[in-house]
Amino acid sequence: MDLMKQMIFPAGFLWGASTSAFQVEGGYNEGGKGPATTDRGAGRSGIADNKVAADHYHHWKEDVDLMAELGLKVYRMGFAWSRIMPDATCTPNPEGLAFYDRLIDYLLEKGIEPLVTLYHFECPQALVDAFGGWLDRKMIDAYLKYAEVCFTHFKGRVKRWVTVNEQLIATAAGIMNGNFEQDKQKNLQNIYQMSYHVSLAEHRAISLLRQIDPEAQIGPVCAIQVVYPQSSRSEDVLAAENAEELMEFYLLDLSVRGEYPPYVASYLKSHGLCPQTLLGDAAVLKASTPDFIGINYYFSICAKVKEGPVNYDQPPFWVSDAFDICDNPHLRKTEWMDKGIDPMGLHIGMRKVYNRYRLPMIVTENGMAYSETLGPDGQIHDPYRIEYLKEHIEQLAIMIDEGLPVFGYCPWSFVDVVSSHQGFAKRYGLVYVDRTETDPKQCARVKKDSFYWYQKVITNNGLTE
Repeated sequence: MDLMKQMIFPAGFLWGASTSAFQVEGGYNEGGKGPATTDRGAGRSGIADNKVAADHYHHWKEDVDLMAELGLKVYRMGFAWSRIMPDATCTPNPEGLAFYDRLIDYLLEKGIEPLVTLYHFECPQALVDAFGGWLDRKMIDAYLKYAEVCFTHFKGRVKRWVTVNEQLIATAAGIMNGNFEQDKQKNLQNIYQMSYHVSLAEHRAISLLRQIDPEAQIGPVCAIQVVYPQSSRSEDVLAAENAEELMEFYLLDLSVRGEYPPYVASYLKSHGLCPQTLLGDAAVLKASTPDFIGINYYFSICAKVKEGPVNYDQPPFWVSDAFDICDNPHLRKTEWMDKGIDPMGLHIGMRKVYNRYRLPMIVTENGMAYSETLGPDGQIHDPYRIEYLKEHIEQLAIMIDEGLPVFGYCPWSFVDVVSSHQGFAKRYGLVYVDRTETDPKQCARVKKDSFYWYQKVITNNGLTE
């Protein structure tokens, strides 16, 4: 039978879907929740923020019922740190824990495993105000207190944890971490310092979970940066490798090996970007190893040898004299994916991750954004999303056939969530949330065509045509 027409996945494969707390919950000032950096949203008038978001805070039971109807085996979700610890005293909030108790208990009742992310961009504003958030080492202890409460309270119910989602974005985006340094060089120094503190906190959390709940598993989630050289010129090939080292592997090397890769260590030193360290840090970084790696992937990028001065008017993680990001003319572009759709890039990137770290992997985000409104029939017909998901699931099947240990797939996102920069103009969900940028209405749920398609994939445990 044609491989592309019959792709059955291993028994026990975790078909899931993803959201994050600040993008889905809403209820920003309810249940004792404290303020978070993400509460400001995009900071532009007319763009939805996360104060209501998809209103999961009030629709959580309906949402879990929809997950059960879909057939999810796992729900990759997040805790809002500031809902559990609203202020700088780090005192647990009983109402916040009770909300997650209800949600997790109902997921388990429906046979859905919660895969919980501790930190997904949302930084408690109280900790930024008190000492600068991740810029200060005090944040490491605050994160450990938060992790200890979560690990202890949900022991036996949450069996897989994510330490940090997309550390690259979490530390580079000032609207999410409170770093608004205007000096460009100082801003880069701050980013690497914050990232170093995050890595220390991550390893301490892994070691802590081993003590509290040794049967549970834990790992980071990385937005893999699959970077192609613009040409076969040696200079372009090296530029692409430099980009991957600086945007992906330095983070994963710290998470898995507890040290910077040689090129990154040299780069930081030569560019005055080395973080401040303390005696004993190396032992902390080397004391633990994650159980798995979560993979977020939407598209690949392309790089060439650096030409001209450093351009600071681009994302901070692209600011470098080691490469230039450029267009890839071989990929088809979409409204929200100007770098182009590249399903095979998922295969290329995950193979590199496995060859480097030899750890099990789960896809924790993968999806296609589109500007959608209900049609005349009150439905969303999204063949473009079905095609995108199908092409990426096909690549997963090939990877598994090659022997790569991929144990789950969670498209982004289960329901439409508020984008951190584009509000509700940019929709990824399998379930439509009926609201506008300025009017949350009732946030009614409408199942898209992709919901029913993915339901069949899960029922069949793979792609069958």
